[in-house]
Amino acid sequence: MRVLSGVQPSGALHIGNYLGAIRQFVGLQDEHECYYFLADLHALTTVQDADRMRKLVRELAAGYLSLGLDPGRSVIYRQSDMPEIPELGWYLSTVTSMGLLQRCHSFKEKVAQGVVPSHGLFAYPVLMAADILIVRSDRVPVGRDQKQHLEVTRDIALSFHATYGDEVFTLPEPLIQDEVAVVPGLDGQKMSKSYGNTIDIFGPEKPIRKRIMSLVTDSTPVDEPKPTEGSALYQLLKLFAPADERAWVERAFAEGGTGYGDMKKRLFDYFVATFGDARSRYDELMADPGELERILLAGAATARETVAPLMDRVRRAVGIR
Repeated sequence: MRVLSGVQPSGALHIGNYLGAIRQFVGLQDEHECYYFLADLHALTTVQDADRMRKLVRELAAGYLSLGLDPGRSVIYRQSDMPEIPELGWYLSTVTSMGLLQRCHSFKEKVAQGVVPSHGLFAYPVLMAADILIVRSDRVPVGRDQKQHLEVTRDIALSFHATYGDEVFTLPEPLIQDEVAVVPGLDGQKMSKSYGNTIDIFGPEKPIRKRIMSLVTDSTPVDEPKPTEGSALYQLLKLFAPADERAWVERAFAEGGTGYGDMKKRLFDYFVATFGDARSRYDELMADPGELERILLAGAATARETVAPLMDRVRRAVGIR
């Protein structure tokens, strides 16, 4: 079964990215034919500084590889190295109704937040459909709240089939990741770059430790039991504590006698134990941009070979060439 997913290089990788997506990507490599891309074309809707974009792409590529994505088992490529993707996106846009795009939750949410909508933001689902359809992916890993993305992709593919009378695309199904945890940020909200409440995986250790120590907690005295409901610290400790220390986490909150400061120090220790090897590998990769570029270009070459027969059929269907 062929699986596809991608991550935007729109900011530093944080633990929510890992627990919510990349950890699952790594596991899927053992069972499926996987295509993972760096969605730099999508990121242009928010990142509009060329130097920053190039830096973020390198950081994401190094992060992918250091966290366990293997170019020997998966096809890893930069979206912009595949000119066939925006080409297919244009063909798909000519059979996509305005009403379908206007109903997309993500667009409506951004407008409600006061974002001035660009055409790129409005047409984002069409380019996403091109990403998915072009490699004939069977499954796309999504959370239950992201199923609409796949439904839109399927609608666009069916519209193309109906218009041109040629069923060229595989209709993808969602690969629902039920076990994915909602990772709380420093303020207790869902961890997100847009909220500024993330804990980055990579970068200097001192500022990461400072951010962990800044986790919002209440004023419960050291000697008293600590509330767990709504506690970001409790949730993060449960996510990162090794199996033999989870009982300690429960006791620390239930029995009292352990201050929040000590708990945060323990969380930092768990963070280092979880990501220490990946952080070392990341530093090595960032020091060798030539190797990163080689891996991305090799992945793009493989992906372009994969999509060539489909694109030939699409062009013939629409009457181009």
